[in-house]
Parts: sequence; structure tokens; C-alpha cells
Amino acid sequence: MSAPHDQLPPLFNAAQYFVDRHLDEGRGGRIAIECEDQRVTYSHLSDRVNRLGSALRDALDVRMEERVLLLLPDIPEFAYCFFGAIKIGAVAVPVNTLLRANEYEYLLNDTRARVAIVSESLLHLIQQIPPERRIFLKSIIVVGRAPQGTISFSELLASHSPDLAPAPTCKDDVAFWLYSSGSTGFPKGCIHLQHDMVIATENYARHILEIRDSDRFFSVARLFFAYGLGNGLYFPLSIGGTSIL
Repeated sequence: MSAPHDQLPPLFNAAQYFVDRHLDEGRGGRIAIECEDQRVTYSHLSDRVNRLGSALRDALDVRMEERVLLLLPDIPEFAYCFFGAIKIGAVAVPVNTLLRANEYEYLLNDTRARVAIVSESLLHLIQQIPPERRIFLKSIIVVGRAPQGTISFSELLASHSPDLAPAPTCKDDVAFWLYSSGSTGFPKGCIHLQHDMVIATENYARHILEIRDSDRFFSVARLFFAYGLGNGLYFPLSIGGTSIL
């Protein structure tokens, strides 16, 4: 399906395009993500995206255009959180998993994120930041074992609805930020709009890589990198293919 910018409708939500559309078009049983012994179908992906989006909106009061920081390795939960935030009109901010605590302090305060979703294996880096220096952060959702004072990701999903309509975002609204490497100063949040992943898919993945729905995608670049995010996540999801994480 070719969808250059001027052919997209004014009201457009990237989560609906990359996730929900496959259920509408009969691909719910296809494998969207493989990760070790996990096999995530498009139906399962949609369910988890909706539950996470419902939880952010209804339990944590995340509103449209607010940033949600994602400190996660390349696991299926990354996709649930990335598209769950986008679906409610919030702004997903995946960040480098190889930084130090003081760098996460900068990113948390620069994004003004009230909610961070963090892997159990990386939580200690956030906990090293004194609470009084996490100026905006109010809630930490932990993928894995959630210690006291944090929120269990699995329990949060289990307690929220799998039914979620996409927020009425426009194609030129912000969908996510990716930070630059910071090699010439502090990292800068690069803004990506709701339509940007579609345009990248159409102009590069379809016409240069010639991707097909039978393809299986693996990226050495991690998902928090721009190319890794495309090749490892939204390129395969654009056509109903399979991502190998």
C-alpha cells in the first residue's frame, strides 16, 4: 500500500497503521515478533499495545503530547510500549541502554517525562539518580520484577483493557523522539512525526530494500537507533513481516 505524505488522511495514527491495520486485513495470526522462544502474533501485539496504552492513559493520566521514556532492551515489550504510547497520542522516547546514571538524569529532565518504562536489568541506573533530581518523573514501570515504589509492567497490563481506539492525532503530530549521540555536546531530541515512519518505509524499505511480507528482519543496530528502529521494528510491521529480536 503506497502512502506518501500527501495521500495520508489528515487524521492519522501510526500505531493504527503499523499494528491495528493487520487485524483489519486478516493478518492477526501471523508472527510479528520472534524473541528467543517467544512468538508474538499480530493479534497478541495489538492486545498488548492496547493494554499498555489504556494503562498509561487511564491509570497514569498520560495525556496527548506528553513524553514517555523507554529504557528497554530489544524485547517484545519495547514494541508494546512504543506503539502503546503513540496510540494514545503521547510521545515515545526510546533511549540508549548503554549510558550512565547522570546521562539518564539529563534525558529524564530534558523530556520532562512523568512516566518511565524500564527493564529490571537497567532499573539500578535510574535508582542511582537522587529523587530530588528526577524533577518531573512520577512513575516507574518495571518490565520484570518491580520493587517497592515502582509499578509492575505485567500486572499493569493484566488489569487494563485490550480495547483502545487510536487518539485523533494528525499526520504531522509528534509520534516519538530519538536522541542524537551527543558527540558534539549534550544529546538532542530529534522529533519524528506520525507520518515519518510511513514515508521512510515507502521511500527506502519498499523501493530500495524491496521488502516483502514473507521477509524476516534482523538488525544488528539496536532499536533505540534510528536504523535499528526501522529495520528491526517498523519495516517488518509495515508489511506484515516478522521481526527477529
